Amino acid sequence: MSLKAVLFDFNGVIINDERIHLQLIDEILIAENLQPQKASERQAGLGQSDRAYFQDLFHHRGRLVTQEYLTKLLHRKAEAYVEEMAKIAKLPLYPGVEDLIYQLRSLKITPDSPETVKLALVSGAIRPEIELILERAKLTPYFPVIVAGDDITTSKPQPDGYLLAVDRLNQAYPDLDLKPQECLAIEDTPVGIEAARQAQMQVVGVANTYPFHMLQRCCNWTVDYLIELELERVQEIYSQKEMKLAVPEC
Repeated sequence: MSLKAVLFDFNGVIINDERIHLQLIDEILIAENLQPQKASERQAGLGQSDRAYFQDLFHHRGRLVTQEYLTKLLHRKAEAYVEEMAKIAKLPLYPGVEDLIYQLRSLKITPDSPETVKLALVSGAIRPEIELILERAKLTPYFPVIVAGDDITTSKPQPDGYLLAVDRLNQAYPDLDLKPQECLAIEDTPVGIEAARQAQMQVVGVANTYPFHMLQRCCNWTVDYLIELELERVQEIYSQKEMKLAVPEC
């Protein structure tokens, strides 16, 4: 078995934009004559898709909303996100993420293979937000497969986004014959880690959002910064015939 694909989360792994998202969500709630987010809600929502989080927020405030109305709110938030990001001269990308992506671009699936490890992105953010950041960061060409929050009806910790990414990678590269066990996911929250684990993937936890010791209990590898990830060691583990996927529950 080989490492064939690395699947990145987006918010909290590639870009540090949580403050902006929380601000925009509060603005929408206030515009809807609802109370802003509570600290407990913000914590519980980490790693969820925007749609799932908005649905929970409205439910907790006793208001029922249709999926169509949620879609309008998500697009309103995306438009505001574009405006906010336009005010920022330098994108708040996490340290080491660009270096890791550049390393992975030339990482061969096996030493004697002409094929390199493929990259994909699996996020609960909606596509316009993701594409805006990737374009500005000049990272778009490196992520031929993106599974956004508006591509699926579920949210992490469900594994659907990761499984869809495997399907799309196989469509993009018909000779890859990719299986979930040949993928490595990079996540920053227990919710995202659980989604990847349910998809039968090994997981790197990066301590951008939660403390190192909390992620260490859930992941196959844990790092403070992505540049610390030892790709040669990771490949060595994948090359073993029998990989131990089980790690303690979060």
